[in-house]
Amino acid sequence: MAGKLMNAVQYTAYGGGPDGLQHVEVPVPTPSKDEVLLRLEAVSLNPFDWKVQKGMLRPFLPRKFPHIPASDVAGEVIEVGPGVKNFKPGDKVVAFTSRNGGGLADFAVTKESLTVARPPEVSAADVVGLPIAGLTAHQAVTQSAGINLDGSGKEANILVTAASGGVGHYAVQLAKRGNAHVTATCGARNIELVKSLGADEVLDYKTTDGAALNSPSGRKYDAVIHCANGIPWSTFEPNLSPNGKVIDITPGPTSLVTFALKKLTFSKKQLVPLVLIPKGENLQCLVNLVKEGKLKTVIDSKYPLDKAAEAWAKSIDGHATGKIIVEP
Repeated sequence: MAGKLMNAVQYTAYGGGPDGLQHVEVPVPTPSKDEVLLRLEAVSLNPFDWKVQKGMLRPFLPRKFPHIPASDVAGEVIEVGPGVKNFKPGDKVVAFTSRNGGGLADFAVTKESLTVARPPEVSAADVVGLPIAGLTAHQAVTQSAGINLDGSGKEANILVTAASGGVGHYAVQLAKRGNAHVTATCGARNIELVKSLGADEVLDYKTTDGAALNSPSGRKYDAVIHCANGIPWSTFEPNLSPNGKVIDITPGPTSLVTFALKKLTFSKKQLVPLVLIPKGENLQCLVNLVKEGKLKTVIDSKYPLDKAAEAWAKSIDGHATGKIIVEP
């Protein structure tokens, strides 16, 4: 593929939102050691992508301009770099490109260690939401909340906020697999969907009880998988069990201050900031669950690559149900 050009979407400066995206032709990347080159079939957008564009992670990301965003990809292996042992051209896979992006294009390179085989009966769209949203939910449920996905262990009471969103809809399903009693919050239009994913109780976040996070059955939460924004610690605290914790998947300055204060005062109720550490074996676990029909990706909408700006705007809007997917 050396010397060939591909279609891609990039931006050349911070800010600009959807209008800052540019459609360009750039060289197809070449896989280096331990990398594979994929012809992409599906790309999943995440809030992380447009937050990088806004400059919320400067000066760390992006590492340079112009920048091709998006990190969740699924497609077919076209070429393998030196040292790759587990893949060959023609293999169908899902992968995480790393936080350097590169996904909004016809082709992308990924590390072998963060690339997982996709069963032939599973479509690219079925698994492309797993690398960031699925792995975040998996880490929150299994590591931060301590739930075993095989259902062993003590039953826990779990609250998932923004349960119809990208991370939330996976977290509901995984917590239920782990024998938890799941309370969830979402908008009124998504209540039946979230129930269908396994939630035992669903609250409309715009109602009084929903805003207060009150469990309809009066339960206190052992862990909150917090996927929403703008809920203060004072709302969580009275709803937590004596050793309850709030797992914040998008920790900001306020969360970090609360985390530090709770540690310094030896509080039994803790706020736990989650920083995703993507692991190939966890991605494999999620792909297996999808194959077995035990986990599903809810797809909000699909866009072709030439409509990527519309997909970008939809993600920024913040009301997607499940995942927004671009199909090159």
